[in-house]
Amino acid sequence: MADDKYLRILKEYWGYPDFRGIQRDIIESICAGKDTLGLMPTGGGKSITFQVPAIAMEGVCLVITPLIALMKDQVDALRKKGVKAYAIYGSMKHTEILKILDNAVLGGVTLLYISPERLSSELFLSKLSHMTVSFITVDEAHCICQWGYDFRPSYLAISEIRKIKPDAPVLALTATATLPAIDDIQKQLNFKEKNVFRMSFMRKNIAYIVRTADDKLEQAAHIIRSLSGSAIVYVYSRKKTKEVAEYLNDNNISATFYHAGLDHAVRDLRQSMWQEDKVKVMVATNAFGMGIDKPDVRVVIHIDSPDSIEAYFQEAGRAGRDGNKAYAVLLFNGRDKSILQRRIADQYPDKEYIKTVYEHLAYFFQLAVGCGFERTFEFNLDKFCRNFKHYPARVESALKILEKSGYIEYSEASDNKARMRFLIGRNDLYRLKDMTDEENAVVVAALRNYSGMFSDYAYIEEALIAQQSGVDDQQTHEILKTLSRKHIIHFIPRKSIPHIKYTQSRVDFEEIVIPMKVYDWRKKLAEKRLEAVVTYAESEKVCRSQQLLNYFGETRSERCGQCDVCIEQKKRTREDKQRDKDIRLAILKLLEDKKPHHIKELYTLDFDMPSIERVLRHMADEEEVYNIEGKITR
Repeated sequence: MADDKYLRILKEYWGYPDFRGIQRDIIESICAGKDTLGLMPTGGGKSITFQVPAIAMEGVCLVITPLIALMKDQVDALRKKGVKAYAIYGSMKHTEILKILDNAVLGGVTLLYISPERLSSELFLSKLSHMTVSFITVDEAHCICQWGYDFRPSYLAISEIRKIKPDAPVLALTATATLPAIDDIQKQLNFKEKNVFRMSFMRKNIAYIVRTADDKLEQAAHIIRSLSGSAIVYVYSRKKTKEVAEYLNDNNISATFYHAGLDHAVRDLRQSMWQEDKVKVMVATNAFGMGIDKPDVRVVIHIDSPDSIEAYFQEAGRAGRDGNKAYAVLLFNGRDKSILQRRIADQYPDKEYIKTVYEHLAYFFQLAVGCGFERTFEFNLDKFCRNFKHYPARVESALKILEKSGYIEYSEASDNKARMRFLIGRNDLYRLKDMTDEENAVVVAALRNYSGMFSDYAYIEEALIAQQSGVDDQQTHEILKTLSRKHIIHFIPRKSIPHIKYTQSRVDFEEIVIPMKVYDWRKKLAEKRLEAVVTYAESEKVCRSQQLLNYFGETRSERCGQCDVCIEQKKRTREDKQRDKDIRLAILKLLEDKKPHHIKELYTLDFDMPSIERVLRHMADEEEVYNIEGKITR
């Protein structure tokens, strides 16, 4: 039976006795050739739903994911199990990519992980047409929703892939999708018919807490000290990651920090330190987390409020992957609401301001009206802002809106890695006598990690060389420059320079059109998302878990009993019971003489009248007291 085949694969490769939740339903659906959308919470076992059928079916399973680290981790884990899994990502050599694609064409690949950006590569598209594709998996499928909180234009290329492989069904997976997003995902991926499997997003082991805190750093430190295991602290800006990590370290809590502006090697090193429990806390922007699967995260703290419930739910969901009790804490105070509103102003500046940025770009690049079509320019954001007195955050938002409006393409991260090659032969290098110990250590570390540098340039990670040589990052950089000046090596430092490409000739200020779907509708949606975050933070009556689940369309969820709202209501219930008990005893004491007492005498008791009347009615129902013509007696 087909069921036995899937279960046999699960047991043989993973050692699990059976499938969980909706895993089997999704597997059977995709193996039957049906386009399938699986909604599963973080930690719900998404990878099993495409890895098992990939092994069971003939051909290559394409796995489209933006998570390079996740690609590598899953490929390594699958290869250890004997599964023919490969990944293609940006830093690979052309020959490596070509070899993997040829293998896939010849049937030597079971799972091929690729980034969405790779879908537009001519090499990939030409090889894809010759592959036998079992099905296409789209991970983080919410990224294709144009009105979603994390829309990525590169995901739109997936529908073009479907035209090349029309018979290959699509499996879309996400852990965060509202009801409108669910429909949009299926529409964007050209589902032949709607087909959704949904698992409850409830995480019973996570207690969601909102805590009012004027001193958020002190509060975060207090929470982290009170819990064992690891912690993640989310902040909004890159600068703040370092500041919070330094504060925690100064307060005897081991911490490191992470954001997208760090070198890959530094990010990998810090993630490994945290994964291996060498530090307790990772302080990070939202660049950290997708694909992170550390089981013992006991608390996720948001010092800064996220922009949407979707983002908060996904980030909070990194707590408690082991199924044990964990906490998701949002620190909130009176200033946060205005900070969130300012973010909207930064993300959606006035249309006149956007047009002004477009005009200033032309001055910056010395570009006349009617010129510039398909020209690409290096863009120094800091210099531009200095010259025209702009704030970087607003300029970047304006550029993204101009891009969506069809005037330019703006690439934020044209990251050219550092390169080096030796200008002298290996034997001459070994005969050199005038190098310092630090220079020797840097050279040895470079040779240990990179090959072919005596004949050609190699892309290098300065941070990796620094780590292995025992020399700090800044000194390593200076040593490489010194060795270059001595003509021992040729060193080309890393550059991270944005680029702007004009997708149409420059138009006059008055001719710029910012469409409603690019600006007005998106701004309104962003405002609604922020309103939902504020409502969640300020609500003191509805269970936190219920609020989150209701947002994603789960309207029949139960109270969690462990969030701050539920705990406070339990506390109030206990206090109410104690007060009722005290009122009953006071009434009985008044009636100790067994004489009738006018009901007005009860009003002298030190309790509120509604509570007294409620207790009195209950006592009368139980025949503890009797009310005869306005007088109370036992």
